[in-house]
Amino acid sequence: MKQTTAAHAAQDTLRDFSADRRLLVLAAMGLVTGTFGALAAWTLLRLISLVTHLAYFHTLATGPYVLSHLRLGLLSALIPIAGGLIVGVMARYGSPKIRGHGIPEALESILTGESRIEPKVALLKPLSSAVAIGTGGPFGAEGPIIMTGGALGSLFAQCFRLTPAERKTLLVAGAAAGMTAIFGTPVAAVLLGVEVMLFEWKPRSLVPVCISAVVARAWRPWLVGAWPLFPYAGTLHVPWWGFAPCLLVGVIAGLLGALLSAGVYGVEELFEKLPIHWMWWPALGGIIVGIGGYFDPAVLGVGYDNIQALLNGALSLRAALELCLGKALVWIGALSSGTSGGVLAPLLIIGGALGVLEAHLLPFGGAGFWALVAMSATLGGTLRAPLAASVFAVEITGDLRVLPAVIAACAAAYATTVLLMRRSILTERLARRGQHLSYEYSVDPFEVVRVGQIMVQPAHTLPAGMTAAEAFEFFNPEPGIHRHQSYPVVDIDGKITAVVSRADVLRWVRTGTPASQTLQELCAAQAPLFGYADETVADLADRMIDAQLTRIPIVARDSLQVVGLVAQREILQVRARALREERDRRRIL
Repeated sequence: MKQTTAAHAAQDTLRDFSADRRLLVLAAMGLVTGTFGALAAWTLLRLISLVTHLAYFHTLATGPYVLSHLRLGLLSALIPIAGGLIVGVMARYGSPKIRGHGIPEALESILTGESRIEPKVALLKPLSSAVAIGTGGPFGAEGPIIMTGGALGSLFAQCFRLTPAERKTLLVAGAAAGMTAIFGTPVAAVLLGVEVMLFEWKPRSLVPVCISAVVARAWRPWLVGAWPLFPYAGTLHVPWWGFAPCLLVGVIAGLLGALLSAGVYGVEELFEKLPIHWMWWPALGGIIVGIGGYFDPAVLGVGYDNIQALLNGALSLRAALELCLGKALVWIGALSSGTSGGVLAPLLIIGGALGVLEAHLLPFGGAGFWALVAMSATLGGTLRAPLAASVFAVEITGDLRVLPAVIAACAAAYATTVLLMRRSILTERLARRGQHLSYEYSVDPFEVVRVGQIMVQPAHTLPAGMTAAEAFEFFNPEPGIHRHQSYPVVDIDGKITAVVSRADVLRWVRTGTPASQTLQELCAAQAPLFGYADETVADLADRMIDAQLTRIPIVARDSLQVVGLVAQREILQVRARALREERDRRRIL
């Protein structure tokens, strides 16, 4: 019994995770990317404030400001147009990658650019975003800072000898740090990275991203401000039947998210039909922003004061309706024009305003409570990140009590957008550039199936004493007899000594190899490649790809006797089995 256990321990080399000591290196680098992200957030917020004070208050300052209470004249409508012109010039003559709200551009660099972002993008993205938002653009700072933090993480990674996967980890770590520094939401930032940007759940990526977000959270009180960003002081009591209205609010938020996404890309198609260069589009979008801001200054800028007012229940029914419609219209018009800005804050404001409207029809809860539920659901459904949006609501308010209601609404919004929309507002832009993403994470079936479960038995082998002439006849049979391209060669004990292919035999004939030589003599210098029955199909498939093999013998670990064969057909059967588990429905009981 002890011998059997010892033998099994020697053979069992599989682990739950593939992480190695490189994890410690990336974790240490996460400390740096966290600092970079926090500093980038501080810089971007100061730039936005500086441009806003210059544009609307005509002062040189970087302190707090509020646009919603301003009385703007007709000339104020020219300010967003001027900002759009500047952004258009920066995009055309600087880098087109600064256009948009940042996250799709970060995704594109991960998918097609091996997570490499140019230095000029790290410089121009915050500058262009500061100009766009500071001149009234109805955006938040979080999208640009995600792109900027990711760019800094990528640049830092490019200074070292790292793989594309490791560069991706640091890119996302920088992005999560930037979002954390803006909102003070490290857990939500990590979850957003997992749900939207990492395309995996591995210690190699998760640990550095967590460290980076925590470092940014530590820097935040010194650089940005106190936590929580939007304190929630409202009363909260959800009756036992109260989750049904939460689900309803979530469904409506999902419908709103689908409508907003369709609006953004529908108006973008109209811009693409214009007979002018895209450099001028942000200025045209600025016209929409300028008109909207003239009638309601609350739709201008990042609007964090609007979020706080929504959570406080301080907006009247009319003010909430104007904010919801006005912010949605100017945001769609501006974002579709290709200017530089984010999506998180606008979605929070639009969804929160909708929640205030719904509060007048719902049987319990105040306007602030339903604003929080609706804004979180709108964010989670539109971005397809329900976990990040749910935790986000807790972290920005500092109130854990809202979590059950919020996660119910976010799940409903998520289900609604998944069923209604083929792609999210983040991935639609990539699809229009010929790329496709799938956010359905699952365990790789090749990682859980052992080779012994799929190998063909018994294995057809060739004896080591077979001569070259006999091998030639074997590989050139009479019509109607099928032969594989290669066979394992075994000695008298059934132990593998080589693998002979039809190409080997033909080469021997061309080179005049004596017909009497045996396979053992001809293959004496060959080190045969083989697999083990107890290893995973994934490991075997990786080795077959490296060796460019389509068929490989399987041997017993202790005796090296051939016990089976695996070809491409058997490997594909693993995928077929996984598909059957997804598609075959039957009643068991």
